[in-house]
Amino acid sequence: MTTTLTMPDPTIQTHRLGGEDVQEITLCNKAGARASILSWGAVLWDLQMPLKDGSLRRVVLGYADVADYEANASYLGAVVGRVCNRIAHGRFSLDGTSYQLPVNGDGDVHLHGGIKGFTRRNWSVRDVGPGFVVLSLVSPNGDEGYPGEVSVTCRYELTEDNALRMDIQGSTDAPTLLNMTNHSYFTLADGASAAQHWLEVTSEFHTPAASNQIPTGEVLSSDDTPYNFRSERRIGSDYEINFVLKGTRGTVRPVARVLSPDRDMEMVVSTDQPGLLFYTGAGLPVAVGLDGQKHGPSMGFCLEAAGFADSINRPQFPSPILRPGETYRNTCEYRFTAL
Repeated sequence: MTTTLTMPDPTIQTHRLGGEDVQEITLCNKAGARASILSWGAVLWDLQMPLKDGSLRRVVLGYADVADYEANASYLGAVVGRVCNRIAHGRFSLDGTSYQLPVNGDGDVHLHGGIKGFTRRNWSVRDVGPGFVVLSLVSPNGDEGYPGEVSVTCRYELTEDNALRMDIQGSTDAPTLLNMTNHSYFTLADGASAAQHWLEVTSEFHTPAASNQIPTGEVLSSDDTPYNFRSERRIGSDYEINFVLKGTRGTVRPVARVLSPDRDMEMVVSTDQPGLLFYTGAGLPVAVGLDGQKHGPSMGFCLEAAGFADSINRPQFPSPILRPGETYRNTCEYRFTAL
């Protein structure tokens, strides 16, 4: 007789945050991997993956206290939007109309969607089942200064082969901007710095930026620069750089590979996006993490799959404009293997 194992049902707990009931949905697979998602900010709160001996290793940074997500100045684990990263001076024009967004980031920039954005909002739990949860959010016309009402969903799926897949979709009733991402900080070894990890990225070009991380508009070769990670090498120092990814936008393909410092765990990143923002967390504040996990400068790294920063003001970059009748899509998968 053949026995078929099914994915365990998710568990749901309720927390109180920002005066609202916030849901925590924990997904598990047959291998024992676990992912905990909060409805607040669609945050990936915890992600643990099995090692060869069957024990679990936490592979993201997460605050020990759910209350810390109310402010979440570092955007830990959050889905950010309407527009992730930065818009210079918070200004853009669309179809002949000029818009002014909040300037909430250092260097006179609009950062990660504004003062609240999608990060400091309580999303709705639309659907939940074995191995997945779907969250949704409606951003009204004028929210943070953006035109049009936007409806977005984020589907998290924990697969049987130890991948966490995020499928984000969005639609609008008027022309607007939409360029979202997940802002998780990863670490593949307890207490290790980002610099100790190994990285490989299938990219030949990057978009250089000024000190406030607004791109210059150039697309430069990464040859003979610190940004050449086409061959696997130790990260070694701090970075905040956008890689221009190979492949067709809209086609999910592997774009990056990370190894733990001791090379006992691998993470492969696949996406359908044109860019991958690599940030080694130099600005992370010291904080208490889950089960005493160490948080602080350069103790985690982001690999944010999205369009490019300030792309609405750079016509040579992939466009962030979304119009009625169109569907915005962003799929990113993080697949883990114990070595």
